[in-house]
Parts: sequence; C-alpha cells; structure tokens
Amino acid sequence: MILASCALFQPSPQQRAQQMDPMLSAAGFRQYPADTQAKVDALKNLPPLSVRHYTGKQGALRYWVADPYGCQCLYIGDPQAYQRYEALRVQNQMVREEEETAQENMEASQDMMMSPFGFGPEFGFGY
Repeated sequence: MILASCALFQPSPQQRAQQMDPMLSAAGFRQYPADTQAKVDALKNLPPLSVRHYTGKQGALRYWVADPYGCQCLYIGDPQAYQRYEALRVQNQMVREEEETAQENMEASQDMMMSPFGFGPEFGFGY
C-alpha cells in the first residue's frame, strides 16, 4: 500500500521534463532539437531524462540529457555546465522539501486547533 501511494506522488515524465529543461538551459547546456525524423528516432532510443556523459573526439568530457517529453531535444554541456546543473537541482530539491514541510506543518496546526468533536479543549468539555 505504501509503495502504491508513493508512486502516486512521482512526477510524470512530462512534469520531470518541465522541471529539468529550465535548469539545464540555465546551467549552460546547449539544446539540439530533434528536427528530422532520423533525430526523433535516435532520441527515442536514448535513455530519457537522465544525465549521461561521454568523452569527445578531442578527449573533452561532455554531459548529455535526452528529452523526448518536453523540448524533444538533446542537451549537451561541459563539466562546468554539469556542476551548475547539479547545484540548481539540489537547490530546487531543497525548496520543494521546504514547501512540503510548510504544508505539512500548516495541516498539522489546523488539525491541532480542532478537537475530535469540533469544539473546545479536551473532547469539547471546557473542564
């Protein structure tokens, strides 16, 4: 039951793409659109929304992310862009966790203000 409920709160691939795309762009990843059928087909065969790396022809390390859900493109960046992306990702995660904690605290405080019977302290009898 817990696993099923956790799955309900997982973002869809489209939602994940909406979260990742602005961070990748802001971090300095370049966007290469899948603007031909051959590129679209190639994009579909890559692992989606996962940061991967390869070594280029001149020996330079490059990072890439395939996004078939949002921009339908391939992002490519250097190690500095990857570091900036990771910093943005961690920052966004912290903000989401803080927002969730604030929501939980608000709900808990609302629950504490209400007794089980809806009035007064200690089961509604002001003794």
